[in-house]
Amino acid sequence: MASHFRQPDEKPRGAHAALDGAHAAQHRARSGNPRSGLTTRRGGDESYHAPDGNPHAASIPHGAEGFVSVVSEPEDARRGHDRRRKEPHFVETDPYDLAGRRSRSAWKRLGRVLSVLLFVVGIGLIVAAAALWINNQRQYAEQERVNEELAAFVDVSPSGEEPPQVDWASLKAVNDEVVGWVQIPGTVVNFPVYQASDNEKYLHTSAEGAYTIGGQIFMDYENTAPGMVDAQTIVYGHHLRDGSMFKVVSDMQGQEMFDSVSVVWYVTETATYQLRPLLAYPTTADDTNVRQFNFASVEDFHAYLTGLLGASTASRADAAEVIAGTSQVLSLCTCYYEDTDKGRVVLVCAPVSAADAVETAAAAS
Repeated sequence: MASHFRQPDEKPRGAHAALDGAHAAQHRARSGNPRSGLTTRRGGDESYHAPDGNPHAASIPHGAEGFVSVVSEPEDARRGHDRRRKEPHFVETDPYDLAGRRSRSAWKRLGRVLSVLLFVVGIGLIVAAAALWINNQRQYAEQERVNEELAAFVDVSPSGEEPPQVDWASLKAVNDEVVGWVQIPGTVVNFPVYQASDNEKYLHTSAEGAYTIGGQIFMDYENTAPGMVDAQTIVYGHHLRDGSMFKVVSDMQGQEMFDSVSVVWYVTETATYQLRPLLAYPTTADDTNVRQFNFASVEDFHAYLTGLLGASTASRADAAEVIAGTSQVLSLCTCYYEDTDKGRVVLVCAPVSAADAVETAAAAS
């Protein structure tokens, strides 16, 4: 019996084994067995031998009945490839393909190029804006440094009731064109005043002679030094957007801010002047009426101030009476910004003696 039954771990040998395998395959094919293309290997494994001799299909192992391969030949390969048909050999997925392979349309190609150019320009604008901002901050920091160094040469009263005490020798050692010192207690206005041979030098030149965004506070070159000699002395200063220099003066065109300031100090090496805000008015940069220094008579001077009062946006309640007793004024001039327009604001200050005289007369009545 053993000679007629082979054990599972035995392998067919020689021609008899080959014949047995062939007879078995033929038998399965005639019987309609769907596994007719399978041959049994050692251990019960099965592998497929394609009837049509396809070498690729013959190498695909099948572990269960009804197996369907997930890899199939292209449709063209099954029905015969038509060499006359030209199919694209790329995938249209890159919207920024500057070679133009994504589309043959010239307009689409141009659109992609413009998109890249706009992207590059946008990045450039961002970088430029950042550079301008950094440079602007650097300039403001340099202006603050200069202001702080000059402020070290003066002692101010915390209450504002005493005039600033200035170290004139130290100030002149830095720049001998200094003529005075202006202070508005309770504000950032606390600066030396310079005078040059024109009104351009100190617009963007520091006391040290270097460029700064805010320059220095300066007196009109046509005024008589050291100031408070002519009927009207005009002192100019920048209105910087960080709130420094003469921004306070610009804000005083509003009545509320105007009323919050009770005294303005102007000090020279030989005299001290205590003043009170009289009126504030806005004007344009080309208003030649601002730069009036001396007048033919006191009456002309009073008429001039009365005209300014009519144009004012903020003033003392008794401004008309104070004007009648005033022989000199100190005017602080700066810029103001309203939307895209750039104008001027002039704060006119009268000596306390004139204002006090009016107040004393009002109290007595």
